[in-house]
Amino acid sequence: MEPAAAHALPTPADAPAFPDDAVEVARVLGAWGVKGGIKVRPFAADPQALFSSKRWFLRPPEPSRPGLSAAALPALLKVQTARTQGDAVVALVQDLSDRDAAEALKGASVFVSRASFPTPASDEFYWVDLIGLQVVNRADRSLGTVVGLVETGPHCVLRVQPADTAPPVPERLIPFVAAYIDGVDLAARRIRADWDADDA
Repeated sequence: MEPAAAHALPTPADAPAFPDDAVEVARVLGAWGVKGGIKVRPFAADPQALFSSKRWFLRPPEPSRPGLSAAALPALLKVQTARTQGDAVVALVQDLSDRDAAEALKGASVFVSRASFPTPASDEFYWVDLIGLQVVNRADRSLGTVVGLVETGPHCVLRVQPADTAPPVPERLIPFVAAYIDGVDLAARRIRADWDADDA
């Protein structure tokens, strides 16, 4: 049997460069149907970032699975149609004409340009925009930097890593809700929270 990567599409000579603002939004699960469709697992419950762009960039996962390399993957998928199917997204892709070629992409990471994301409502934020922001409390004391978020169901929780201190302070978990978050200033890269600096 030929290795899966043997069916991957060659990278077009005119493929655009990988975007500087690329955000990983999904992982290819495998083929869908017999005409070159693919099924992907979005990382967000609402996969609008996938639907907002017709250009999906691919990279092998880390660590790369055997037979799947950057050289074997097409750099870009030009999406014709995409829709949800259960908790996955299925898409038809230009120039991906058969099931073998689609299956060869299994495991690849899907990226889209952050600039293509839909504009969120005034009180909504993309996780990628919150990571790296400084968090301060109402007394202007630094609480640390957002290093990640946790989805708990009813709301998200900020994972805030304090700056190096002696003794070390454990990571703070601050609910991302109006009761604790006074405001988010993306331009200043700052979140103001109603949180005591002595609280974990």
